[in-house]
Amino acid sequence: MSIGLITILLFGCLFTLLLLGLQVSFALLITGIIFTLVLWGPSHLFVLASSMQGALSTEVYIAIPLFILMGNILAHTGIADELFHALYLWTGRLKGGLAMGTVAAGTILAAMCGSSEAGTLTVGLMALPAMLKRGYDARIAIGSIAAGGLLGFLIPPSVIAIVYAGISGVSMGKLYFASFLPGILLATLYILYIGIRSALEPGICPSIPKEEAPTWEERFQALAKVVLPLLIIFVVLGGIYGGITTPTEAAGVGAVTAFIVAILKRKITWKAVNDALRATFQLLGMIGWIIMCVTVFSNVYNALGAPDIVNSLISYFPAGGFGVIIFMQLSIFLLGTFMDDFALLFLTMPIYVPIIKSLGFDPIWFGVLILINMQCALLTPPYGFNLFYMRAITPPEIKTFTIYKGVLPFIGLQLVCLILVMIFPQIALWLPTALTGK
Repeated sequence: MSIGLITILLFGCLFTLLLLGLQVSFALLITGIIFTLVLWGPSHLFVLASSMQGALSTEVYIAIPLFILMGNILAHTGIADELFHALYLWTGRLKGGLAMGTVAAGTILAAMCGSSEAGTLTVGLMALPAMLKRGYDARIAIGSIAAGGLLGFLIPPSVIAIVYAGISGVSMGKLYFASFLPGILLATLYILYIGIRSALEPGICPSIPKEEAPTWEERFQALAKVVLPLLIIFVVLGGIYGGITTPTEAAGVGAVTAFIVAILKRKITWKAVNDALRATFQLLGMIGWIIMCVTVFSNVYNALGAPDIVNSLISYFPAGGFGVIIFMQLSIFLLGTFMDDFALLFLTMPIYVPIIKSLGFDPIWFGVLILINMQCALLTPPYGFNLFYMRAITPPEIKTFTIYKGVLPFIGLQLVCLILVMIFPQIALWLPTALTGK
């Protein structure tokens, strides 16, 4: 049986199981088991079990639960709420200020917890009611929350960047350095868009009435409350960028610092700790199953000759290596509209990264492109995962089509950032080169 036919059957089986409603991880696992039994027999199931165990023993993945725990502590102790309240008081008098503050909150929360889900839900639950109450157009309010929440993909300490580093074998620290400036660039594009549109259409993003504006004393009091939480960013990112700690060590330091900050602010309770730990283990359990199941699927497909068929297809792409890059970006974009981010990385990167290296491209630069691209995919209708989070926190009277319309301009800005980093690789590579000298 040819590898082409096997590929069609393999992915046909996978997508059939997905259409039947099976979870992505178990659809991947069942497909891998079926093809192993048919092609090699029951004895090879022991190889699959070994690969599943090995997938979870990668040292770089230790940072994932620690960063998730750090973010959950901030969310469940109310510290994240204080952050948004401070931004609300300082930006509310500007036209579009609440939407700009929402993007800024998403950027800061990304630097605290690195989780897109946590960023979207935490900011959204606070920001959306506030903006709708002030008469903001629902589309720009929803778009700023959905896009700002996804900045956790790029702004360190990004959890999904840890996964890419583990799969590709690149330095997690260098990938963090490389993704920082593109993340700031993307946040800046969002804020500029909101500011320009607010100026052109003043009615869609009204400022807080003068009589309701907070006093300077209230502003500084709110700012004083977030000094300690901002210390977490300094400890985590300062340790990484200063070469004091590895990203994995910084994750442990960040989790401990979050606990200390919560204790000092008298926000810690047994309920908060229980909720934070429960949320961490729930998300970690999902990630663990995805890691194991996608490893099975990828190993089976690689054993069947996936690298050979992909390498043979490369010669047909126009524009040489950049044609391959563009094809890979398109495939990630399309798959990401209906597939979980972790599953998507584990499914594609074991095939794509060796090809990128063989073509002479920098895998760290490619990783930044993938992180930007996945933001686009997870925001793209109708099946982008972040749209489901927005639907969950949006009032019923706001139609799903309104959510789709709200995110479209921000998808355009993400594509602009993707193209800029693709054309000018130094946007991503300058910082790691300057800090490491390599």
